[in-house]
Amino acid sequence: MYARAANMFKMAKNWSAAGNAFCQAARLHMQLQNKHDSATSYIDAGNAFKKADPQEAIKCLNAAIDIYTDMGRFTIAAKHHITIAEVYESELVDIEKAIAHYEQAADYYKGEESNSSANKCLLKVASYSAQLEQYPKAIEIYEQVGTSTMDNPLLKYSAKEYFFKASLCHFIVDELNAKLAVGKYEEMFPAFSDSRECKLLKKLLEAHEEQNAEAFTEAVKEFDTISRLDQWHTTMLLRIKKTIQGDEGDLK
Repeated sequence: MYARAANMFKMAKNWSAAGNAFCQAARLHMQLQNKHDSATSYIDAGNAFKKADPQEAIKCLNAAIDIYTDMGRFTIAAKHHITIAEVYESELVDIEKAIAHYEQAADYYKGEESNSSANKCLLKVASYSAQLEQYPKAIEIYEQVGTSTMDNPLLKYSAKEYFFKASLCHFIVDELNAKLAVGKYEEMFPAFSDSRECKLLKKLLEAHEEQNAEAFTEAVKEFDTISRLDQWHTTMLLRIKKTIQGDEGDLK
């Protein structure tokens, strides 16, 4: 009856009432030891609350995750950790908590040998860690994912992108580190040497060494005309450019 009521509330777009009714159904299922149905009801509650009360949605999704992990259903638990991370990303804008849930999802996926799903979550962690200036953590993930994809014929083209991102993180911390890192990646993955990303890095290192902001900007512009740089790359490149003496910090 609660589930029927919840669906009627959904039709009326009364999301909070729908969420509450699904929660009641979940509790009753739990009392009757119907664990799977209880978890499903909590997910339904979470999806309804997402439209009205993100914090309440997270509580319901966490309740479902507890049931799934108790049942050993780690892949499903991981999927719902991603949903929570997305709520933290877009609704609540709490990046630290989003990172924690992506990490938990990656752990569960790894335990179930779903490595490509784990890598997807880890790349989110790396991207946000770099934005929060936690560069060593980002570098470690980019190197790890790059190394695991470079031997895979289908994924090896992505490896250069991960090594590029790791190099940019190194560069923000220290120019010499970046030089050594680029050398190391070329040795590990010879295809990286011929990539436009590697050529750009070498030009940027040279411009940085000469403290030449103009050459730095020119190299970035040239690269950007062929391969558009997204928001993440632009942010990192601006952070590097700001370390050049007397620079105003834009890429114009």
